[in-house]
Amino acid sequence: MEQHTNPINPLPWVVWLLALPIIALEVVFALGQSGLSGNAAAIGWRLSALESYSFFPQILQAMWANSDWPPEQLMRFVTYPFVQGSFTQAIFAVVILLALGKMVGEVFRPWAVLVVFFLSAVVGAVVYGALPNVQAPLIGAYPAVYGLIGAFTFLLWVRLAGSGSQYRAFSLIGVLLGVQLLFAALFGTGLQWVGDLAGFATGFLVSFVVSPGGTARVLARLRQR
Repeated sequence: MEQHTNPINPLPWVVWLLALPIIALEVVFALGQSGLSGNAAAIGWRLSALESYSFFPQILQAMWANSDWPPEQLMRFVTYPFVQGSFTQAIFAVVILLALGKMVGEVFRPWAVLVVFFLSAVVGAVVYGALPNVQAPLIGAYPAVYGLIGAFTFLLWVRLAGSGSQYRAFSLIGVLLGVQLLFAALFGTGLQWVGDLAGFATGFLVSFVVSPGGTARVLARLRQR
């Protein structure tokens, strides 16, 4: 009997769960900018979304100073990854999300992928918001996506264990961070890379706990010390 194989391996459903809101919003923004929506205010939909859902360091500082944590402001910690500053940013974010999400999602359980994504977004925002004299909002999926890069790095690190070349697992983040620092120096892109780096570190560290056998692996290493 002839067997038909799918030439493209399907993505884990949890990866689509994270990617589809970004894609859907870009479709909405494109319709608004094209004028096909028939709404005169549609051309400003992206700006309105950025104002409503981006993470602003000033808001974090005000909540901390006043010990007041309104839910509508706390929501920004997990909504800003879904609103991109431009169509180009969205394309890169979705491509990386699908690629890294697939590799991580084929090993991690769906709930673990969600923990990595959202915890990386939250920690990235907190670290970015704690920087002094930062005014620009944190926009886009990169801190959360860098968390998936951290989880992927963890998988490579585990695979290379005992080979004497575990440092090679960090080559991807080294290249990406180098490119970001270069762009920051040339074009003045700001300090958002700090949030990305915090997201990466979060994704890598939390993988010790949420990966399959993660807790047992941590305990085993602690016993070896």
